[in-house]
Amino acid sequence: MSDTYHDAERRRLLKAMAATGLLAGLEGLLPAYARAGSGAERHLAGAAQVAGGKPRSVTQDFYIRREGIGIAGGHAPSAITVNHSIPGPLLELWEGHEARLRVHNLMDESTSIHWHGILLPFQMDGVPGVAFPGIAPGDSFEARFPVRQHGTYWYHSHTGFQEQIGQTGPMVIHPAEPDPIKFDRDYVVMLNDWTFEEPGRVLAQLKKMNGYYNFSKRTMEDLVEDVARSGWAKTLKDREAWGGMRMNPRGIADVTSHTYTYLMNGLHPEANWTALFRPGERVRLRVINGSSMSYFNFRIPGLPLTVVSTDGQAVEPVETDEFQIGVAETYDVVVEPRADTAYTLMAESMDRSGYARGTLAPRMGMAAAVPELRAQPQRTLVDMGMKRDMLTMGPGKKPNTRLEGDSVAIKEAAGPVVAQHGPDRHGAGNATIAKVQRNRLGERGTGLEDVEHRVLTYSQLRNIEAMTDKREPTHTVEVHLTGNMSSYMWSFDGVEYSDSEVIDFPYGERVRLIMVNDTMMEHPIHLHGMFMELENGQGEYLPKKHTISVRAGSRVSLLISAVEPGRWAFHCHFLYHFERGMFRVVRVSNLPGADNA
Repeated sequence: MSDTYHDAERRRLLKAMAATGLLAGLEGLLPAYARAGSGAERHLAGAAQVAGGKPRSVTQDFYIRREGIGIAGGHAPSAITVNHSIPGPLLELWEGHEARLRVHNLMDESTSIHWHGILLPFQMDGVPGVAFPGIAPGDSFEARFPVRQHGTYWYHSHTGFQEQIGQTGPMVIHPAEPDPIKFDRDYVVMLNDWTFEEPGRVLAQLKKMNGYYNFSKRTMEDLVEDVARSGWAKTLKDREAWGGMRMNPRGIADVTSHTYTYLMNGLHPEANWTALFRPGERVRLRVINGSSMSYFNFRIPGLPLTVVSTDGQAVEPVETDEFQIGVAETYDVVVEPRADTAYTLMAESMDRSGYARGTLAPRMGMAAAVPELRAQPQRTLVDMGMKRDMLTMGPGKKPNTRLEGDSVAIKEAAGPVVAQHGPDRHGAGNATIAKVQRNRLGERGTGLEDVEHRVLTYSQLRNIEAMTDKREPTHTVEVHLTGNMSSYMWSFDGVEYSDSEVIDFPYGERVRLIMVNDTMMEHPIHLHGMFMELENGQGEYLPKKHTISVRAGSRVSLLISAVEPGRWAFHCHFLYHFERGMFRVVRVSNLPGADNA
């Protein structure tokens, strides 16, 4: 069928969705924590511990199905549900007790569930081809392990594109000791991106034309404005540079609201998911980015946010007004609304083509104003890995072309240059390199550089407890994040997964992992099975992350204690980048060539 037909179908579906205020046809598939009025009656089970509830071992079944979505007019796109819901049900576990999680595949295709950020035997990790073969149609798989941590996490399929069409869900692990974070109410805020397109078609369009979903390109009007501001010479150099690199300075996201609808706890923005409070209460919001390709900027206009945890790991409280959350990251924040009024939970997509939205209110039915989408950000020389006096304009072009165009201006707040790139350009699998590599941990997220309020940065994160492993690293691994947008190829070191070799972390050693982003976009990089300690200048109190957003043109350094034996997935958490080759296996072993210890 033609693209015009598919686009017309999508517009019809979105129109139906807008008419109901819900993701059309999914109202009956909402989990309990997302249903209207649930905020009035239900807290997380952990809150009951104060009233005498007891920690316990948990056995839970997950039934994976393909279900049609009923749309007026007969259209029935397919979704993947977990226990008949999208997103899946909330999984609550208790630190120090056993988890017994049974996954039943009721589909006619293989499936899996990965328990994201959880410390467990690698055979239980849920990655087909790495940890186990996958769950065949009609079969079941049991992940059974002692729970060794607490905090906010999530789960999702690690098979094909199943995550994109519904197979995700939140996970909360309650601490063995009394929770040091004091709160009166506790809510999950799960963010997803949803498309009515078949995900394989989305990838096919990206391979055919990498900017297929990006309609925010520079226009003749922009050209006139740039010439008026910077003159013809500088403007033409700017255009020639971007053209030589086959890049669009407004290429902030590969997939946009042209096909995506952004959801909060499974609900379209017009449905207005609502969390209730009484003025003066402390409300804990567990924000989970369970989307496939979308970064969000999260804020609550009129309320400061106190960040108390990231990726399930407690940090010293940081008061801020907004934070950027990469795909697969989690942040816990505490807010204290004192007025008898409603507040908007605003999760604006980083490219600012759309948003997810909910409400924090004293009573159901209340709503606050929804902020206008802000102007789309643009890529800069910093994102290119350049300085003002250098620019490589693409294959065959001469370096050191001077460029002063506004669209590639260096922000005063740009982090310091900490390294220079070597001669390796990483082959045909890579289009650009970061000639200069910056420490960007102290920078605000893309598009938040100039907002007038406070914005969280990675450099502010400080673990509440000192590191237990204070050894100097004995093993260093440097990995470059690489890509070629023209052919939509993504990789590490210019080598796709199918041609790659295992990365070895010697068992028991302290490892320094260095990542250099040679591409011109952020990548959320996830290491399974172990936490990474981000070297952000916080001494012995480095924050622990299971997913790190590596900014364009940046160099990040992380410390890892390689004490979890086995084969672990290491990949970009952009689903379509992962599928196109940005994936490796990390092997933790003291036996060369072995798959486990």
